[in-house]
Amino acid sequence: MELYATIILRTVISYLLILIIFRLMGKREIGELSVLDLVVFIMLGDIAVVAAEKQDKPFLEILFPMLILLVIQLLFSYMSLKSSKFRKLVDGAPSIIISNGKIDEKAMRQQRYNFDDLLTQLREKGIIDINEVQFAILETTGKLSVIKRENKEVSQHKEAAFPLIIDGEVQEDSLRHIGQNQFWLRQQLKKRGYEDIKKISLRSYKNGTLYIDQSDS
Repeated sequence: MELYATIILRTVISYLLILIIFRLMGKREIGELSVLDLVVFIMLGDIAVVAAEKQDKPFLEILFPMLILLVIQLLFSYMSLKSSKFRKLVDGAPSIIISNGKIDEKAMRQQRYNFDDLLTQLREKGIIDINEVQFAILETTGKLSVIKRENKEVSQHKEAAFPLIIDGEVQEDSLRHIGQNQFWLRQQLKKRGYEDIKKISLRSYKNGTLYIDQSDS
């Protein structure tokens, strides 16, 4: 009985500790987990199994790696919030797979993303014909975001929104898609009284209209 009681106690404590770690990681769907989150999940699962089974090892000695993972996760999450470069290094960046109905095969090769994957994810969204797609963006989670083409009457007044600045960093790809450059961007900002790009958390462009959200920090 003592053996079973020990196993139950270790399992419950491990479960509660993992639950605390997951809560500190924030609310995200399973399909939206980053690579860093998945690594932590896998390692925590392995450690929890060892904690329950290895009765010959001190319990605190087994739980210590969990606490280290918690510290690493919190540190990396903080760095991801503060630095878009670090976030891209850890999570990668979204890739435009289809732009204005044209497939970017180079971007697909870079992401090791094949046509079977593309067609499967399009079918899941009810799209059979690629010609229906205006933009398809492969997110860092592996999810495909799709913007359908509109009919000619609507498309004259409606287009996708492009993020020009994210966390104080200029998005060169978005600028190229709207046929502009950094000089144009800075001129537009100056007209609206914004001198420092680093102080802008988000700026997007849609239908000739600019949206600007200034950083609180």
